[in-house]
Amino acid sequence: MTSAREQLIDLITSEAVFHGDFTLTSGKKATYYIDLRKLSLDHRAAPLIGQVMLDLIDDIDGVVAVGGLTMGADPIASAIMHQGVAQGKVYDSFVVRKEPKDHGRGRQVEGPDLEGKRVVVVEDTSTTGGSPLKAIEALQKVGAEIAAVAVVVDRQAPAKERIEAAGFEYRYAIGLDDLGLDPQ
Repeated sequence: MTSAREQLIDLITSEAVFHGDFTLTSGKKATYYIDLRKLSLDHRAAPLIGQVMLDLIDDIDGVVAVGGLTMGADPIASAIMHQGVAQGKVYDSFVVRKEPKDHGRGRQVEGPDLEGKRVVVVEDTSTTGGSPLKAIEALQKVGAEIAAVAVVVDRQAPAKERIEAAGFEYRYAIGLDDLGLDPQ
C-alpha cells in the first residue's frame, strides 16, 4: 500500500503542476506553477495533506494550534486539525488576516486565544517565505510562540533561508525533486 505522502505526490504531479509562463506571488517568473489550492480543497487530497503534515510536525512538543496567512494556509490548517482529531491528536487551527479587521473586534488573528501558546505556521507552498513571515509578525503581536514553519511543497527558493535567518525552524513535506521538477 502506498503511503499518504506517495499518494499526495502522485496527485500533485498529475493535477496541480501546470507548465507555461507564470508570475508567482513573489513577482518571480516561473515556467511551471504548483497550484496546491486546487488540491487542498479537494476531498481526495485534503485528508492526505492532513496526514502528511501531521507526520511532519508530530515530533514538535507542545503545539496547540496550526494556521497561517489566509488563503493558502487555511485549508492546510483545517486538514491538519481534522486528521488530528481522527487520530486522537488535538490541534486547533487559526487564520491570520492579511490586515487587521477595521470593524468588530479588529482582530488580525482569528481562532483560539494564542497568547503564550506554541503554534506551527503552515503554508501550501512557499517561494520567498513572505506569507509565513507576515503571519509570524501578527502571531507574535498576540503573544504566540512560533514552534516552526511547515510547508507542504518547498520550491527550493529563498523561503527556507529567510525563515531560518529570522530565527524559525523551517520544515517541508515535499520537495521539487519529489515532483520531478527543477528549481527556478
